[in-house]
Amino acid sequence: MKFSLAVYAAPHSSQSAASALRFAQALLGQGHELYRVFFYCDGVHNGSSLATPPQDEPDLLPAWQALQAEHGLDLVICIAAAQRRGVLSDSEARRLERPAANLAEGFVLAGLGQLADAVAHSDRLVTFGS
Repeated sequence: MKFSLAVYAAPHSSQSAASALRFAQALLGQGHELYRVFFYCDGVHNGSSLATPPQDEPDLLPAWQALQAEHGLDLVICIAAAQRRGVLSDSEARRLERPAANLAEGFVLAGLGQLADAVAHSDRLVTFGS
């Protein structure tokens, strides 16, 4: 079965982002296809390379990056939500005349059309967060 995930929660605000990661790992482990993971609203913080959780809290970023590298996942950050929250790629930082970029390796910025595309090409869309 082909799945896509929509992650609306920041990694530090609830268990939703961690649950999305564990769900993705379980899907792939059982042989399902993961078409796309779309990060929207506060979920865009999952793709920030600058977040540094305390040592006693999980750091989800390396786990998402490992899944992306191993399975070639499409980890998409909503560009409009990312701009509002200061998550920028190199090209967006230059275009918006900001001093730095912080989009983590393995993630890409794209529009909401990528979420619609994920729905159209997946058997199931599972959302995490609100």
